[in-house]
Amino acid sequence: MPPINNINFHPLIAQETNARMRIRLIALSHIQDGASNTQTARYLKVSRHSVNNWVKQFNEEGIAGLKEKSRSGRPSRLSPNQQKQLSIYIRESNIKLNGNNSSAPIVLNYIKHEFGIEYKLKNIYRILNQLNFS
Repeated sequence: MPPINNINFHPLIAQETNARMRIRLIALSHIQDGASNTQTARYLKVSRHSVNNWVKQFNEEGIAGLKEKSRSGRPSRLSPNQQKQLSIYIRESNIKLNGNNSSAPIVLNYIKHEFGIEYKLKNIYRILNQLNFS
């Protein structure tokens, strides 16, 4: 990895569209200009721990180390087989999902009666999106 002093961060900052990545690049630019991690953290209103992590990630992996890692999130309560069964049910029942708000309660009731899993209506839209129905 190139040392922090051998990179011109200003063009990278200017072209970066992701706000979080831009903050990380600005932090490294401040450190390159002689600011301490603590001063940088105060200036950017982030924790010193975050700045320490960004410097460490940059030193280990370069710019790629600053990019956000994927987050797994909470696993679905529906198993892959249940999701597949739900997709088949929606297709075979010809439930119209194109902006029709009356379709989500049908799916909600099917999941409750077929799988014994209760969801709130707002989560049904997320599930439908994950199954590529919206």
